Amino acid sequence: MGIKTEPVRRDKRTCLYERHVALGATMVSFGGFDMPLLYQYAGIAPEHMAVREHAGLFDVSHMGEVTVKGPDAERYVQHIFTNDIAHAPIGKIYYGMMCYENGGTVDDLLVYKMAENDFFLVINAANIDKDWAWMQQNAKGFDIDLQNRSDYYGQIALQGPEAEHIMETVLNLPCSELAFYTVKTIGDVIVSRTGYTGEDGFEVYASHEYIQQCWDKLIDAGVQACGLGCRDTLRFEVGLPLYGDELSENITPIMAGLGMFVKLDKEEFIGKDALARQKAEGPARKLVGIELLDRAIPRHGYPVLNMEGEPIGEVTTGYHGISVDKSVCMALVDAQYAALGTDLQIQIRKKVFPGKVVKKQFYSKNYKK
Repeated sequence: MGIKTEPVRRDKRTCLYERHVALGATMVSFGGFDMPLLYQYAGIAPEHMAVREHAGLFDVSHMGEVTVKGPDAERYVQHIFTNDIAHAPIGKIYYGMMCYENGGTVDDLLVYKMAENDFFLVINAANIDKDWAWMQQNAKGFDIDLQNRSDYYGQIALQGPEAEHIMETVLNLPCSELAFYTVKTIGDVIVSRTGYTGEDGFEVYASHEYIQQCWDKLIDAGVQACGLGCRDTLRFEVGLPLYGDELSENITPIMAGLGMFVKLDKEEFIGKDALARQKAEGPARKLVGIELLDRAIPRHGYPVLNMEGEPIGEVTTGYHGISVDKSVCMALVDAQYAALGTDLQIQIRKKVFPGKVVKKQFYSKNYKK
């Protein structure tokens, strides 16, 4: 498995935990939560292909949610967020990062504009405590109401080409008018259209009771439950980063090739000076895609070598791609080796396998735009 997990401890449990166990899921520790890795004895592939061809249902209740409201809400979000949400239309969603002063990544996140000076921030499960402390620390001097709502919200993600039809017919949640990266509320329920799989898809945020009801309706309707395993293979194939692998306190958005989400023409944000300098000078290391000329599977942490056998980087995520039938990986390498077509090698245990630098998106996205 490429996704890093730990033996299950008595971690937090989402509101859907008992349902995972009832479905026979393999449970693992991830981000401080007991989470389903997969449900299929046949492995990840059936769940992965259900999302690519039909629809898959994910429990993402482990994600964190923070609300920012008040007179200075927009100014505060602008201060902590690399993307530019100034004068954003209500209902628009933005992807970006929170960075330290040195440009390292605190977390990558989604910012939802719910109303004027009313924002909904979705953060990574493993980073909830760290992010919340950092947000509070940087809230001084802003007239805002900052609330950590992570324990209140449950969340499911329905992903795949049939997701819109299922949302409307099974859950009775009208969503066809939602454009990509937009959000709306239906009563107390938040419905968005983003996705982390490369396919069309929706997220539903609501009370634990409501999320449990939605899960039951979808499972009863025959929708495939999907675990963390295929969530990782799906996002990886379309080049989407995972915090802790492709982004970290030591990997900046510029190094990760995510400069389009860093708006250096903004007046200010935390880390701007360091990121501007790195963009101007060029980062010392860059995130690249690598295709192996073999079926061996590169994993996180495996060394990347130049053709002389010298270490020049390491793998961040690697799989034998389920949708593309190739052994591929993302890797952080010295910038001089980042050009497309560059010949490299990857050390897998005691053997070395040849490969070449390719685009990080190994499979074409199928979002509805």
